Amino acid sequence: MQLAPLLGHRPLCCRMRSLRRLGSGGGIGENVRPHFSRSASSHLNPNAKNQKYERNATKYWDDFYKRHQGKFFKDRHYLEKDWRRYFASSGESGQASMDPKVVLEVGCGVGNTLFPLLAAFPNVFIHACDFSPHAVAFVKENGASVSDRLNAFICDVTKDDLSKIIMPSSVDVVTMIFMLSAVSPMNMPAVLQNVRTILKPSGYVLFRDYALGDFAQIKLANKGQTISENFYVRGDGTCSFYFSEDTLSNLFERTGFNTLDISVYCRQIVNRSRDIVMDRRWIRATFCT
Repeated sequence: MQLAPLLGHRPLCCRMRSLRRLGSGGGIGENVRPHFSRSASSHLNPNAKNQKYERNATKYWDDFYKRHQGKFFKDRHYLEKDWRRYFASSGESGQASMDPKVVLEVGCGVGNTLFPLLAAFPNVFIHACDFSPHAVAFVKENGASVSDRLNAFICDVTKDDLSKIIMPSSVDVVTMIFMLSAVSPMNMPAVLQNVRTILKPSGYVLFRDYALGDFAQIKLANKGQTISENFYVRGDGTCSFYFSEDTLSNLFERTGFNTLDISVYCRQIVNRSRDIVMDRRWIRATFCT
């Protein structure tokens, strides 16, 4: 989410927190108790609404990328620090291997994940897919100089067979960065089954997304934007699911993956121009086949 100018942020231990107002003296004032307004319990019709946003998801996200181009999300350079060992190729002697690591970026958007990876790891080849034609066109145009290391294509992974485009069991690493949350919960198992078909037997899925109790979730719930449990629609028609550790690990394990690592990361962001403190929560995990 694009935020107004910030004067400060700091990590904090993970626990459910609420929106809080800053005191007039510049410090954090009285806490507002976490709650969901009465409208939050009045869910949108889960069947009709879910079908509407699912049916029009491509349009909503394509409109999003038309509006914002590459200016909404920041490039995710932290992936090099957090998950470097999954992308760096090395031979038995520790020397760089001639065999490239093959990566699939699911839900690539306009390339905020893939372009930093291509720059940091010269021996990586990336397949990148998204169901937004505008996003894929943006990636192809901006990735022309590395076209020999990049295969960008339009794909709706909830229904399009990845193995018809990528050779089965050929991918070392799949990245799913703020992607699965945009999918209806009923379609999430199909996405993971699809991804498994192209992963090597020793392959990994690197995952980062929104966590249960995030500031944005509470805000959407209090506006009555709930479609189903922990699944919400934003004002522009795009949707977002908020994961707990148990929900996420169970989802992957039921699809045949093993959980290697999973944790929730929290950060308190102070926005003095809007006079609020936002407690953001993200979940990150590593899975293997």
